[in-house]
Amino acid sequence: MSQIRSLFVTRLYQAALSDFGPGVDPAELEASCLSIAQDDDAGQDWCEQNAFPGYTSYASLSDLPWRFPIFKDVVDALDRHVASFAQDLGFDLGDKKLKLDSLWINILPEGGIHTAHIHPHSVISGTTYVAMPEDTSAIKFEDPRLAMMMAAPGRKKSAPEELQQFVYVAPKVGDVLLWESWLRHEVPMNMAEDDRISVSFNYGWE
Repeated sequence: MSQIRSLFVTRLYQAALSDFGPGVDPAELEASCLSIAQDDDAGQDWCEQNAFPGYTSYASLSDLPWRFPIFKDVVDALDRHVASFAQDLGFDLGDKKLKLDSLWINILPEGGIHTAHIHPHSVISGTTYVAMPEDTSAIKFEDPRLAMMMAAPGRKKSAPEELQQFVYVAPKVGDVLLWESWLRHEVPMNMAEDDRISVSFNYGWE
């Protein structure tokens, strides 16, 4: 009798940020993101110079938890989510641990996209969602083996999710998604009139 197993599984973690740590008020977090974006002239300049749609603090601010206490609450919760995911992944961390090494705000306006990318030099990456207006973009994940499937046919639309070559995930406000940093992902065009706001982050091993 034949046996079929799944090998080399790609894991995706999804939970409510509030599952760990104190509750974070989404309205306060959204107001903080918008306030920072408005005041961050260096970040605005970087976005304009690099034709980056909307706003990101990735290249300009590295101390959000110090600037606004609500971001410290976010990080405290993320630390616990990441630890849970690392356990699920079976990581052997030895005497080291996974530690936050970057945290940044993304504000994606109508018509904006974040093209496909990975997060080099990190172990776990993710995003927590602050504002997700109706009809805004899901996040799109790509099968990491896709470049090697040179002669493979496409998958049926009815194929199970774990066999699809692309998977779209539509998180809710307050959700956190985690994935291993080598997993290629993108945010397709925001078709909503309102801004799509999220806070992204990387964890390294040290």
